[in-house]
Amino acid sequence: MDALVDGWLTPVAQDYLKALWSADEAGARGMSVNELAARSGVVASTASENVRRLTAQGLLSHEPYQKVHLTEKGRRLAIGMIRRHRLLETYLHQALGFEWDEVHAEAEILEHAVSDRLLDRLDAVLGYPTRDPHGDPIPREDGTVCARPRVPLAQIPVGDRARIVRLSDGDAQILRDLDEAGLVLDTVVEVADRDGDRVSLARGDGGARVTIAEEASRAIWVEPLV
Repeated sequence: MDALVDGWLTPVAQDYLKALWSADEAGARGMSVNELAARSGVVASTASENVRRLTAQGLLSHEPYQKVHLTEKGRRLAIGMIRRHRLLETYLHQALGFEWDEVHAEAEILEHAVSDRLLDRLDAVLGYPTRDPHGDPIPREDGTVCARPRVPLAQIPVGDRARIVRLSDGDAQILRDLDEAGLVLDTVVEVADRDGDRVSLARGDGGARVTIAEEASRAIWVEPLV
């Protein structure tokens, strides 16, 4: 299995590079073979063989019984893929009016057909955005990533205020529920109460207090406010 076919990363290589980049972005610093297997929906032996091949091609580094990591080459390719995906999400949302719970799937399709030249033009037309519709940072053309400090909403004590800076795109229905509740990017909230599996938030824009499920609150990342 070569990582590149006609100049494009194979789907397996893309899945592994994306998964490892996401783990690094979340602070996990690598993934085990079993974690990669679960993420990819394959058995551990298949994931182990894929890791071996991608390691031999210089995209991953892996020692027995240790976590798998991106090499510098793998990281460069992963950053390019992330930049492409997040710029497309932003264009679909801002220019074409797609809802933020729709853009991920559409970008997954389009990212394989868009040239670097077109991508750079989209970047310019959008005014060089620094984050996608969910708040994730968009890597620059030179590979640099400017991420805002953020912590899970669950870490904010009752009575403290914070600004929403990221909303996970892992569950489209949760995104729709948060949008309906007015819990969107840059909204300032105060954690009013926690009661079992429910969290009450008071919006800083004068909106009414909203109560969401703990599962939905885990999709929210915030910037604490002093």
